[in-house]
Amino acid sequence: MFVAFRLARRALAGLVLVIVLVVGATAFQVWRVARHDDRPKSDAIVVLGASQFNGKPSTVFRARLQHAKQLYDAGVAPRVITLGGGAPGDRTTEAEAGALFLQERGVDTLALGKGRNTLQSLEALRVEFLKQGWKTAVLVTDPWHELRARRMASDLGIRAATSPTRTGPAVRDRATEFRYIWRETAAYLYYRVFGESSEAGPHAV
Repeated sequence: MFVAFRLARRALAGLVLVIVLVVGATAFQVWRVARHDDRPKSDAIVVLGASQFNGKPSTVFRARLQHAKQLYDAGVAPRVITLGGGAPGDRTTEAEAGALFLQERGVDTLALGKGRNTLQSLEALRVEFLKQGWKTAVLVTDPWHELRARRMASDLGIRAATSPTRTGPAVRDRATEFRYIWRETAAYLYYRVFGESSEAGPHAV
């Protein structure tokens, strides 16, 4: 009985250690990808949706859109694609709100207002990419969201680079960054285990 108890305790300790290592390694990946800004010439700059209010992008969304415009002006891609659906009762989708914001600033923009989370939005992007024969994208979102978004895009057959925004509420202080890193670590592991997004609806971050 004592030997069995010791073996069970060792097995449990080993399992806890594996979990700690996996979570720690994933958090490091989230942090590492967040620090990189890759902007190769691509078919499209893709902005992941965030909250909008009656067609007006939230502060988080506006930061992403402004960064996408900078990439567009730098010639990274000939177009920007905005993603994100809408909640019941919304007058516009996240994608439409983002596209209007960019179009008013002279950016060639396509809105794909489908999807209630990151994965569904990227699935809509995949359909458009297949239709147009496009293959490469630069994903614009908050730094901590980039690893998960890139993995999902890659799994859908899109060659994606990441260029995170460096402004906005998601990067305002260390405490906020720490909270987002751990939230994204959990969301990334959930996707890898279940193949689904852990988000319940707009906004699609």
